Amino acid sequence: MQLPDSVDTAIVGAGVAGLSCARRLVQAGQTVALIEASNGVGGRVRTDLVDGYRLDRGFQVLLTSYPEVQRTIDLAALEMHMFNPGAVSWIDGQGYELGDPFRDRGALIETIKSPVLPFADKLRVLRLRTKVRRGEARRLFGKPEQTTAERLESLGFSDRAVARLFGPLFSGIQLDRDLGTSSRMFDIIFRCLSEGDTGVPSLGIGAIADQLAATLPAGSVILNTPVTAASSTQVQTAEGAVNAADVVIATDGPAASKLIDRMADPGSNPVSCVWFSADIPPTTSRSIILDGMNSGPVINVAVMTNVAPSYAPAGRHLIAAACPGTLSADLEDQARSQLNEWFGDQVDGWTTLRVDRIEHGQPKQAPPLKPRQRVHLSDGRWVCGDHRDTGSLQGAMFSGRRTAEAILGLPPARAEY
Repeated sequence: MQLPDSVDTAIVGAGVAGLSCARRLVQAGQTVALIEASNGVGGRVRTDLVDGYRLDRGFQVLLTSYPEVQRTIDLAALEMHMFNPGAVSWIDGQGYELGDPFRDRGALIETIKSPVLPFADKLRVLRLRTKVRRGEARRLFGKPEQTTAERLESLGFSDRAVARLFGPLFSGIQLDRDLGTSSRMFDIIFRCLSEGDTGVPSLGIGAIADQLAATLPAGSVILNTPVTAASSTQVQTAEGAVNAADVVIATDGPAASKLIDRMADPGSNPVSCVWFSADIPPTTSRSIILDGMNSGPVINVAVMTNVAPSYAPAGRHLIAAACPGTLSADLEDQARSQLNEWFGDQVDGWTTLRVDRIEHGQPKQAPPLKPRQRVHLSDGRWVCGDHRDTGSLQGAMFSGRRTAEAILGLPPARAEY
């Protein structure tokens, strides 16, 4: 698309934060130019079609209880496919189901009898669920803060509970194998998991970004156009410049720190994912499978086609092996070796479709967590992204909306958390 000479607001970056910002500004009648370096919208929230398989940029899921998702996204239009509540913990070559009896009554007996956790830890899970669901979600940001690992210890959870459940589950969500992320994020995510569903759109996680982009006027998104500089009133590219009354930097944290003087890089939690195709699925479970033995780089495994058959051609199966915290060059071999211990020789027949190595999967969120950082800089520029709120889809979307509403001179957006 041709760069416009001028618009009301120019936005650098067409990830979820930039799209959410643009969507709100357009609703208010503004003209916008969303300038994106890559060949598509969504940033980290993208899906590629590879030989008939839908490969997200790393294993990703949507938590339907996110307030901004409830506010903004048409979930019915996404044709969501949901994972089973709970998870499967893989221990010594066998998977043990840990269900959520509150949403799946049929899982009650099996969960009580499961040998994965001592009974005392199961009671602690129940108490934690009750505690984090009490009152408004945003009150959790007023609680005393520590790391996730320290929070679990303070709640009395055993080492076995951390190793078999909380460690692999929250390592996969927070991309933090050491559980050094703020306990406030742990409480928020645990609440979201207990209140809503976890799933993927029929057409892949990128359908979320596509839905946001579809609300924008034709020609307002300019792809394949890296930004070289951005002042408070102008965005410069190799193809020319766009003048604007307001300029928003809506890239990820590392990219924003290069465009904005004196803005510190928030740091990155990396993640990788090995995508396999198979004739036969290694399990029929619709749950996310956790590495309960800390046996290798793979922390979570999901047979995507057990949940969403649309992720693969008819008669084929797609397996995601998520590896937070590593960008290892020999990751495919390591993953195959580990999964061979899990599922046996069938893994030898799997075809590797792609290995994703994502240097910036999420911003680091160690204590002290500082959500709702200022979005209007002293030099007149604006900035939004998950690094300004919380490292999540919720944080990115909320940051984009609150930046747009600040530009419009509206009262500060109320944060649900």
